[in-house]
Amino acid sequence: MAPPLLAAIDLLSYTQPTHGLNPTQLSYIGHVFARVTPETIDHALTHLQQSVGRYTNYLSVASLESIDDVISLLDAGAAKVFVTRPQLSQLLEKKINQDRIVLCLPGSTREENIEAISGTQIDVYSHQIGDIGLIEAWLKEYGKERPEVFVSFANPTIDDAVKIAKLGAVPVIPAQALKVDAEPGPGLLSVAKVLMANAVSDRPDGLFTTLVTDERGIALGLVYSSEESVAKSLETGRGVYQSRKRGLWYKGESSGDIQELVSISLDCDSDCLQFVVRQKGRGKHGRSSGRCVTDQIPGFCHLATPTCFGQYRGLSKLQKTLQSRKESAPAGSYTARLFNDSKLLRAKILEEATELCDANTKQEIAFEAADLLYFALTKCVSAGVSLEDVERNLDAKSIKVKRRQGDAKPAFAAQAAAAAAATNGASKGTATKEEVKEAASIPKSKDDPAGLKNGRIAMKRMVTSQETPQRIQAALQRPSQRSSEKIIGICNPIIEAVKTRGDAAVLEYTHKFEKATSLTSPVLKAPFPEHLMQLAPETAKAIDISFENIRKFHAAQKEEKPLVVETMPGVVCSRFSRPIERVGLYVPGGTAVLPSSALMLGVPALVAGCKKIVLATPPRSDGSVTPEIVYAAHKVGAEAIVLAGGAQAVAAMAYGTESISKVDKILGPGNQFVTAAKMIVSNDTNAGVSIDMPAGPSEVLVVADASANPKFVASDLLSQAEHGVDSQVICIAVGLSEQQLTAIEDELHEQANALPRVDIVRGAIEHSLTLVVENITEAMELSNQYAPEHLILQVQDAEKVVDLVENAGSVFIGQWTPESVGDYSAGVNHSLPTFGYAKQYSGVNLGSYIKHITSANLSYEGLQNVGTAVMELARVEQLEAHRRAVSLRLGVA
Repeated sequence: MAPPLLAAIDLLSYTQPTHGLNPTQLSYIGHVFARVTPETIDHALTHLQQSVGRYTNYLSVASLESIDDVISLLDAGAAKVFVTRPQLSQLLEKKINQDRIVLCLPGSTREENIEAISGTQIDVYSHQIGDIGLIEAWLKEYGKERPEVFVSFANPTIDDAVKIAKLGAVPVIPAQALKVDAEPGPGLLSVAKVLMANAVSDRPDGLFTTLVTDERGIALGLVYSSEESVAKSLETGRGVYQSRKRGLWYKGESSGDIQELVSISLDCDSDCLQFVVRQKGRGKHGRSSGRCVTDQIPGFCHLATPTCFGQYRGLSKLQKTLQSRKESAPAGSYTARLFNDSKLLRAKILEEATELCDANTKQEIAFEAADLLYFALTKCVSAGVSLEDVERNLDAKSIKVKRRQGDAKPAFAAQAAAAAAATNGASKGTATKEEVKEAASIPKSKDDPAGLKNGRIAMKRMVTSQETPQRIQAALQRPSQRSSEKIIGICNPIIEAVKTRGDAAVLEYTHKFEKATSLTSPVLKAPFPEHLMQLAPETAKAIDISFENIRKFHAAQKEEKPLVVETMPGVVCSRFSRPIERVGLYVPGGTAVLPSSALMLGVPALVAGCKKIVLATPPRSDGSVTPEIVYAAHKVGAEAIVLAGGAQAVAAMAYGTESISKVDKILGPGNQFVTAAKMIVSNDTNAGVSIDMPAGPSEVLVVADASANPKFVASDLLSQAEHGVDSQVICIAVGLSEQQLTAIEDELHEQANALPRVDIVRGAIEHSLTLVVENITEAMELSNQYAPEHLILQVQDAEKVVDLVENAGSVFIGQWTPESVGDYSAGVNHSLPTFGYAKQYSGVNLGSYIKHITSANLSYEGLQNVGTAVMELARVEQLEAHRRAVSLRLGVA
């Protein structure tokens, strides 16, 4: 491809300029160059999202300090980023494709340029503020067999731009200085002149061969262009060409089949233009009686066919057919039913997808794939989505630099597993990856009404004075969980395999489930290498602050001295504590980074004095653990990190393996498979292991009165709703007016729509609830009945309301105490009872890591004082040896 013309724009203010190119005209060039600053990065990300398929975006990021911001721009769709030398080094270290990087040259002299590019084949960019001759001479010396060179000017002229283009470099010109008019006027440059600077023709008449295609790249026909026709096409926004007989040819002027201009470019040798157009109208070629529906498509050819090479074929033909039938399909026809019955269309898509999955031969797969594409494209056309829109999205995804793990969502994974088991039979001791992998939230699709009321994200509202207690109780039910029998049935073979085969089984599951096939050991032992704990200073500082606050709070829970009580003269009873010697801490992970969980579980173990601390967390696909987790493990004095997740990690810690220490207690949250595995091993006397508590999805209950800030209430509800679609959030509104309730609901809607996990939030909101009550007493009665994991009191005199709390995992008091501080850094523990277990269980605390031992110490006088009672009770229970143990000492019969 010949070097493009780049137009520079201001991302923050560019909307509809008073002079120069407007956004539509800018898309004809198809390439934009913009500078991104820390202040405009959010706008740049929005621009990238909205300009997919319209522009190729080149962004100067030299002023950005964070390399992660640069990577985010690349991931969002920036074609190239223009960087400094230090940024270049960082990007190459992160394995970013060098074709996506342009090095900004620091100077303007020949020597500075040569020094800057020595030893690299990266594209370069130079901003010329002086004599154009300097860059001209340097480009000639640099030669043509070189990377791309981009050049901008302080005061561009048409001569400068053309010179640079003819030397094979890319001119960067402000959009405000460009004009599509053939004669743009003083101070403005003609787009056509710059665009055609490199165009060559081998024809005697000097015309340029021009290939006309649609947006999918399908060739429509071959025509000719001149600089004048190109200028007219740019000016009118239509396909305008140069007829060898009639001069300027405005396509569709006589037939009615016009072409909207999409973009213009040159091929690699600059001897052929490509016009990308969008065909419109039916004009004189439109026929509807007795003709194939594709004959009604706007025609390019004088033979009334869509292309000069005949009819469209394949997906293009199908799209045109469906678009036509959407407008004119007979009522009651199958196609009309598909367009009008979303349930039928959904069923057909699911049916054909299943049949494609079940197909085996090449012929069957091709047949079923064609059916699936037909119904999928029907869905697209029904919603006004074109193949071009789909392909633009594919193109955008192809240049992402942040790779997802690519695992199936659990709901579909479970279906696949069930189908596989039904077809092949489930072999004992094995399980599919998706069945036991770390839980992933399942977002609702865009057209799913979950969490929406009248088009807005909103929770159900109930006024308790108008409802029966039974209806309120039913509304407060948590989302249902998967069958425990099914989960246990999956976990049991895994636990047995680890129990009997040790390291080999743990490695086998880690290779299979996490794709960490490079691992040769299932454990990373301390001391952990420094290079595995390389963190940004601000991250290390945050972990250090959180560590110290958690340590202080849990250290304050220590018992100062043993409890000693003389129950009778000479009868002394005491209780003293000892740390549990060996603890296993499960830190959920995989694609997530959860150093907070490692701290919440590890710091109390350190404070308690546990002799052996073992962490378990799923590794990444390369076998590594995130440096934040390793650093936290180092801080708490962990002996090792087990590189496994799910039931296999729980089993490894419960029973021990060749290289993994057996523990006495397992603590930490996880998905339903982790919870089931913890329950299984705790009930196995051969394991001899206890657990902290059962676990369920995250939840919060916010009590708010008229003093509460609606912004704060909504943000607290959403902070838990974003955990997963099985989370639940409850708001108890105390005596709020309709206006005050609406203010909270408005904030919830607006804040939710600004979240990246908005679809997950909607799933949680679907089974969440606002209860409107009359007074704080009623509010706290309902709260205690619900027993929330997190209770937030945004009420007047919140400290006094704490006296009414009977059941809660952790309480957050007042408007300045968001639940987030408890999750991370305040000092309280975030490993809390959920699913109503706050009625029976405490959250993780220092007591979770210690055991109490009692003692009795009697003198002879003491035994005399209590002996008669002991002997009588032993006689009643007919335990003669018990009675004699006392009577022999006292010398009585």
